[in-house]
Amino acid sequence: MKLVLLSGGSGKRLWPLSNDARSKQFLKILENKSRQMESMVQRVWQQLEVCGLADSSIIATNPTQVDMLHHQIGMNVPILIEPERRDTFPAIALAASYLYSIQGVSLDEVVVILPVDPYVDDHFFNRLKDLQAVLQASSARLALMGVRPTYPSSKYGYIVPEDGFAQSSYYQVKQFKEKPTEEQAIVLIEDNNALWNCGVFAFKLEYIVHALLEKGLPVQYEQLLKQYHRLPKISFDYEIVEQESQIVVLPYEGDWKDLGTWNTLTEEMDTSLIGNGILSDDSFNTHLINELDIPVVVLGLSNAVVAVSPDGVLVSDKGASPRLKDLIRFDHRPMYEESLWGSYRVLDYTKLGDGNEVLTKRISLSAGETFGYQAHFYRTEIWTIISGSGEVIIDGERIQVSVNDVVKIYPKIKHGILAHENMELIEVQTGKIVEEDIVHFPFDWYSHVN
Repeated sequence: MKLVLLSGGSGKRLWPLSNDARSKQFLKILENKSRQMESMVQRVWQQLEVCGLADSSIIATNPTQVDMLHHQIGMNVPILIEPERRDTFPAIALAASYLYSIQGVSLDEVVVILPVDPYVDDHFFNRLKDLQAVLQASSARLALMGVRPTYPSSKYGYIVPEDGFAQSSYYQVKQFKEKPTEEQAIVLIEDNNALWNCGVFAFKLEYIVHALLEKGLPVQYEQLLKQYHRLPKISFDYEIVEQESQIVVLPYEGDWKDLGTWNTLTEEMDTSLIGNGILSDDSFNTHLINELDIPVVVLGLSNAVVAVSPDGVLVSDKGASPRLKDLIRFDHRPMYEESLWGSYRVLDYTKLGDGNEVLTKRISLSAGETFGYQAHFYRTEIWTIISGSGEVIIDGERIQVSVNDVVKIYPKIKHGILAHENMELIEVQTGKIVEEDIVHFPFDWYSHVN
């Protein structure tokens, strides 16, 4: 059995902590057994290791999340990179072609698709192993995992079992309805004993390979990669599941949550205050998460979430928080981002009267890591070292730097930096600032020659 974990998301439901570069699965606001803060993806990968499934797993994601995944769960985690975001059907199709044509997985092998961030106990992952037996014991082409709904929601797919529940480990599926209205959800639950779809799909590899051939798409990974833009931008639920008649569902009786909105996420947080702030005693069932250094005070505000980050400030009633995605209209660059080498936070941005821009970042660089070797054409950069030590490379020349040293880098000058120990610096960019204004050059950091 092979597992494919889908890691995507635009980051709007948990704004302002999440953004295009840091989706919800990377937010370190859950507490593990060692009382350390961890993200959803760290929690899930550890559960896969405990259940012996990590070695059979691969994560499918887009280019913007690769560094974050490596940073949080290690360089040895197998990652499949989509050329662009095109929803879950293209991602699953690409993963299937990779398993088939690159890894040489048998067409008879069972493939299980699941999100990278379900909030479940370890039993959930042991239950995944039963999907292989279910597919082999039934004549079904698809096997799903379902959980009993706790309320009528329009966020999930609904699985309607055939003629109620039978006395067996799995049930034939009469209907699959993706994201109905709340009114439709009430009927599905009350009249049809419908289950929520947990985002889990199991099939034999041959099933998707055949579907690609039927759609006139290549099954060879390299060819599909080149034609990825041709794939319809649609979810697997709409493109495949709603069209399939031979489906079974395996019920899961344990706890399952999609921590995709502030009201559901805060229910699982072990602390009501993260960061620099104060919650008054009469602020009941309120959570404050502050990523900035400035203090935030919440006074007499109950049933609310207050989230503060470089991207913005949210003050919301918890019940209203699921509407956040529909309200967000901001289209600015992410103000905080993690990478393999460390992280950065945007401190200030100003556009001057002459059209030039000024962008100030606080950059954290981990010991032994580098960024660069690169050049910009439209901006000047000034680095001020505020902690740690390392060496800066300017046009191939190495310069040792430590606290209070200042380095000025003019346009077209090749430059980079290597941290000897954990380092922090303030970077001020001036000129025309665009993300595309960067050219990378090869450089041997452990040699004295360019």
